[in-house]
Amino acid sequence: KFPNKPIRILVGFTAGSVTDLLARTVGQKMSENWGQQVVVDNRPGAGGVIASEILKRATPDGYTLLVVSSSHATNPSLYSKLPYDTFKDFAGVTFLADVPNVLIATPALGLKSVRELIELAKSKPGQINYGSAGVGSGTHMNGEQFKLDAGINVVHIPFKGSPEAIANTISGSVQYYFAPITGATSLIKAGRVTALGVSTKNRSPALPDIPTVAESGLPGFDYSVWYGLLAPAKTPKDLKNKLAKEIARIFALQDVKERMLTQGATLRPTSPEEFDTFIKDEVERMAKIIKGAAIRVE
Repeated sequence: KFPNKPIRILVGFTAGSVTDLLARTVGQKMSENWGQQVVVDNRPGAGGVIASEILKRATPDGYTLLVVSSSHATNPSLYSKLPYDTFKDFAGVTFLADVPNVLIATPALGLKSVRELIELAKSKPGQINYGSAGVGSGTHMNGEQFKLDAGINVVHIPFKGSPEAIANTISGSVQYYFAPITGATSLIKAGRVTALGVSTKNRSPALPDIPTVAESGLPGFDYSVWYGLLAPAKTPKDLKNKLAKEIARIFALQDVKERMLTQGATLRPTSPEEFDTFIKDEVERMAKIIKGAAIRVE
């Protein structure tokens, strides 16, 4: 019978991140339903590479899992060498959720729309800066996709994390930033930054009055930070299916839906096969952005 011992969920990021919150929410509900302890093991570093390497070495018995974020699909193109094979060493369990970013600008610019930002950047090539939470982060990839799709010449300024990028947008050291929606909502409402557009194709329930980038200046634009659950390669199909069904059950719970809504997250559980296909497509999509922006980390 599965499970008959504690389950470990690895997280490649620090406590308090959306990745961590998803793991702890899922772990708590799993434990309540199955009567087994679920331990969340944070192993931050290198955009999730450290945690992924641990999963690669784990026994494929369903007792060691990993919550990954968008960086899982970015890393194959970003790093010249990885200690694992993105496709051969892991098995998808389920897609978990996606979270939009929100394009915020420094109030000093007086911008009112995405279209105005694009026009400003085109009138001043190489003079407009945008911030990110670090090279290769989801906010960086979002910024690069915007840069490519809008056909603008802007300068990327990486920071240690999202709080620093937001602070520098407020001060005007950088002109704009694709901020995680959870970290920017209160600042937008307080008028400390100007929200120009949400990065996903649909508006966010967390900021229903803010138009999407697509509807306010760049048709077709769509970017979100996503999260999913992986198991080691060769994990039996029946175990993957059981885990995926348990996640779907958890995500149907009203308290879970309400908790994740406060994070701007849209819950989207899938089958293991659907998540594997999604990862393959996402790796290809990120490769185009990274190649177009000539980004590389040794």
